[in-house]
Amino acid sequence: MSSESEELVKITSGGTVSIPKQFRKYLEMQKGDYVKVVLEGDHLVIRKVTIS
Repeated sequence: MSSESEELVKITSGGTVSIPKQFRKYLEMQKGDYVKVVLEGDHLVIRKVTIS
């Protein structure tokens, strides 16, 4: 992935955010995959998870 690994995204009225295509591709994420959202101080961290 390039050194520019940040992107501005907008929160919808329903609270939804989109993960940019280049990040999904790099992490091999597809529709239906799960992520874990963690609050760390004043940061939201989104982690890819595998559910077996």
